[in-house]
Amino acid sequence: MIGLDPPWCVAKAHGAALATGHLKRTPEDFQVDEELAFEPAGEGEHLMVQLRKRDRTTDQIARQLARLAGARSRNIGYCGMKDRYAVTSQWFSLPWPIKRELPDCAAWSDQLDNAECLQLVRHDRKLRRGAHASNRFRIAIELVTPVDAGLLQRRIDEIGEQGVPNAFGPQRFGRQGRNLDEFESRERPAGIILSAARSALFNRVLNARVRDGTWNRLIDGEWCMLNRSNSGFVAEAIDAELAARAGEGDVHPSGPLPGRAADGPVGEAQAREVDALSEAGAWIDKLATLRVDGARRPLRVIPDGLCILQHDTGSLTLSFGLPPGSFATAVVAECIDTDEYLHQSSSSS
Repeated sequence: MIGLDPPWCVAKAHGAALATGHLKRTPEDFQVDEELAFEPAGEGEHLMVQLRKRDRTTDQIARQLARLAGARSRNIGYCGMKDRYAVTSQWFSLPWPIKRELPDCAAWSDQLDNAECLQLVRHDRKLRRGAHASNRFRIAIELVTPVDAGLLQRRIDEIGEQGVPNAFGPQRFGRQGRNLDEFESRERPAGIILSAARSALFNRVLNARVRDGTWNRLIDGEWCMLNRSNSGFVAEAIDAELAARAGEGDVHPSGPLPGRAADGPVGEAQAREVDALSEAGAWIDKLATLRVDGARRPLRVIPDGLCILQHDTGSLTLSFGLPPGSFATAVVAECIDTDEYLHQSSSSS
């Protein structure tokens, strides 16, 4: 299997974890609230539904909403997948003709499994992936070993300023990395299987950059990505102004989501990327043959409003926001070693 073993174990960027603990003992320990990047239009031929679900996948809820609306599952829109073993709020959209009266929120709640309808509002288009601004996390960890409050606060401050490696978490790879086995064994894998393979290759490049200390700074030839944007540009040489922008979190170094030819680094940055993926040629060729388009992803993510909500000898609760596609486990891992692999039922984005 190409990649890391296990594929989500990227090296620590801020030093050894300060303690060990258990993550996701109950769904309530992992809470996520999706925050939209826009206000619903209040009119139009779509119905936006905000739900809070517990121990359910996004796909399971989407299928139930399709039945309630009398619509096809493919016509149900949402911004991103949310963890199953968690309590999460997120938005969905359904086709809903103008002349059709709005449903009763409480009545729909009664017909949903482990989900509550929070609000309904009309909108003028179907929700698309990545249409949300961020995900807000509230994560409770049961500590196996205690952590010094002063050391913990210093680590939190450091992460809030410098960010963490933007690694794909264990949810992406399936139990014990089985999605990667599927990629190797299937002739034409699709969906999450393709995504898992690309994620493993990205994590491999990220791991190399963490180990050489360049995960949070630009190097010559870097494909620089603007903060919270898919846009970027190549920088053949890094001057003082660009280095300062990276230090302020305005731009980030990037790594590949391999596939067919796409924009990327040159020079030194390209050479390091090629070296990190030197054993992955067969995987990269397979992704290109399957007509997967290459893309870039920031190597670093800076959590928004990272803070300690509660801390005592036996427990710790953190709160923070992340942009779409980033994993909360990447933040937790820089503080506490956890048994996060126990619940790998879905992706979070």
